[in-house]
Amino acid sequence: MTRVRLSTTITSMALGCGLCVFSSLIYGQGNSNTKMDSGSTKMMKSSDTKFATGAAQGGMAEVQLGQLAVQKADNADVKAFGQHMVDDHTKANDELKGVAEKEGLTLPASLNAKDQALMSKLQNLSGGAFDKAYIKAMVKDHEEDVKEFQKEANNGKDPQLKDFASKTLPTLQSHLDMAKSTDAKVK
Repeated sequence: MTRVRLSTTITSMALGCGLCVFSSLIYGQGNSNTKMDSGSTKMMKSSDTKFATGAAQGGMAEVQLGQLAVQKADNADVKAFGQHMVDDHTKANDELKGVAEKEGLTLPASLNAKDQALMSKLQNLSGGAFDKAYIKAMVKDHEEDVKEFQKEANNGKDPQLKDFASKTLPTLQSHLDMAKSTDAKVK
């Protein structure tokens, strides 16, 4: 079952999701293809659009990086963490896509340079070096994600995105705790 889900996820990601990390939101590397549907009667604030773009990019990245961790990690805790990323971020990605469709927002489906560099770096590592680099990146990323989701939950103008951020925030906080705990084990 896991193999089928993983294969299906990989196939769907290869067809159009791409890879980008939430940190792209933090570093201001949004996708210029983000737009409002011309038929939309309400315009989303640019901060909400930026949040949705970064969350979509980051969610896609978490899934693909998690899949890589499941394949490459030596440490069982790192593999388990990677699988959590695949499962939880796939669910969150689907929810965000639903919100974006209702809002007439086109989410990014391509890889930015920063995230491609991280993926390439991790693909070229193995064993303990992979485990340490992956978990270190996940700690840093989730620290930034928690801040951005908290900001959207508190200050977002779009009610659906604000609700998405509020509902997703506890999961991200849990991921951060898991990443820190796993990082301590692989050091």
